[in-house]
Amino acid sequence: MKFSAQEEYGLRCLISIAREYGNRGVTIPEISEIERISQHNVAKLLRVLRLGGFLESERGQAGGYTLSKSPEKIPVSEVLAVLGGRLFDDSFCKSHTGTVSICTNSSDCSVRSLWRIIQEAVDKVLENLTLRDLMQSEDEFFALVNNNFESVK
Repeated sequence: MKFSAQEEYGLRCLISIAREYGNRGVTIPEISEIERISQHNVAKLLRVLRLGGFLESERGQAGGYTLSKSPEKIPVSEVLAVLGGRLFDDSFCKSHTGTVSICTNSSDCSVRSLWRIIQEAVDKVLENLTLRDLMQSEDEFFALVNNNFESVK
């Protein structure tokens, strides 16, 4: 199980912009250099994030990308949904039926149950995280996630 490159790089771009929240806009070349992602890919990711409502852009000498809301008001779950969607949803069973048109395990499928449990666990963690949380150090972030996970149990 992996997150897509679009999700990974999209979050990294958003964090780079968030670090300048309230100060200035960040340009595509700046993000490209900071994150070591091609300018073409940065531009594509920022377009997706702007259309998703997370970014605003301004042209011109003092232009660049800024967050549309403060980092603590941007849920990671919503960002990931815009960048790539969920790990599992019910449509998975319709598109991965094998050679038959209807899954032969559709009435009693332990694999589907496993994916649902995994998705629910991921949702519980992500619904409690914001972009501000991702801006912390790795140690602070792990402590936060562990505290949130304990309170969800």
